[in-house]
Amino acid sequence: MKALVLAGGTGSRLRPITHTSAKQLVPVANKPVLFYVLDSLTEAGITDVGIVVGDTAGEIRAAVERGGYADRLNLTYIVQPAPLGLAHAVRVARDFLGDDDFVMYLGDNFIVGGITEQVAAFRAERPDARILLTRVPDPTAFGVAELDEDGRLVGLEEKPSKPKSDLALVGVYLFTPAVHDAVRAIVPSDRGELEITHAIQWLIDRDRDVQSATISGYWKDTGNVDDMLEVNRTVLETVEPKVAGDVDASTTIIGRVRIAPGAVVRRSRIVGPAVIGSGVEITGSYVGPFTSVSDDCRIEDSEIEYSIVLPGSSITGVRRVEASLIGRNVEVTPAPRAPAAHRLVLGDHSKVQISS
Repeated sequence: MKALVLAGGTGSRLRPITHTSAKQLVPVANKPVLFYVLDSLTEAGITDVGIVVGDTAGEIRAAVERGGYADRLNLTYIVQPAPLGLAHAVRVARDFLGDDDFVMYLGDNFIVGGITEQVAAFRAERPDARILLTRVPDPTAFGVAELDEDGRLVGLEEKPSKPKSDLALVGVYLFTPAVHDAVRAIVPSDRGELEITHAIQWLIDRDRDVQSATISGYWKDTGNVDDMLEVNRTVLETVEPKVAGDVDASTTIIGRVRIAPGAVVRRSRIVGPAVIGSGVEITGSYVGPFTSVSDDCRIEDSEIEYSIVLPGSSITGVRRVEASLIGRNVEVTPAPRAPAAHRLVLGDHSKVQISS
């Protein structure tokens, strides 16, 4: 069985971060989201992995190689010339996929607990397709499944204005080679894309064996800042505390805090769960819960909480930062203080009280 990991796309909902970086490489607990996907596939026993890339191909490839995945997986990089839909990605990966079964995993999706059980169930039953579903409060932002009274999948809609259920498609799909007939048969949607939901519907309409499984575990599409911060929070809840950096006696460490070797912390307070990367310098500052500080950052005389800071950035003299995603090599400092002045036109015998 092979895997097709989608790591292209523009990441428009994460701009401006994705103007200069691939959305799949934004870190969660100081580890890129894409790496969690590759680890999940490895745990499921899948080693032949095709990574579909676009404009950020070079960055994706360099990061994956730095992460050591080229030594553990048989990797093939597949160029998708333009983001023309998930089914289009299957089309362009046809030579790589051959006649093998495969799992398609969106590289910016996060599933706590991995997909090992789902892969095992697919291998045991081998339907033509198997999709994963989860209940969401607002289905209009997702592909939505319709089940009949017996729980069988009867229809799919892509981002419907009036959803027929609250069951959204999780970004993991399992297919036999039957899907190739489907992706060849469909035409672009109103969005100009080849939708994987249309391909699956094509299989359903022809009475092919399409199964669904509703997962109860944690799933997030990390496509926007709020979701990134929420996933970061969830992962940090599982952090094993370890202080390997240089922390002075004037610093207070509370809760689940991981400080990497090479980090230096002075006269500060760090309240977990939190992770501090290698080469980080923290001085006279407060780092609060659910914060990830990546490598080579500097935090001085500042407070930060519930945030993600990417490598090489500095925060100096800032009273409070929270619920923030700060990119690479960013400088955050106080704004220049403008002179305060009062302009007065007062009549004779006036009395004025001014708070200074």
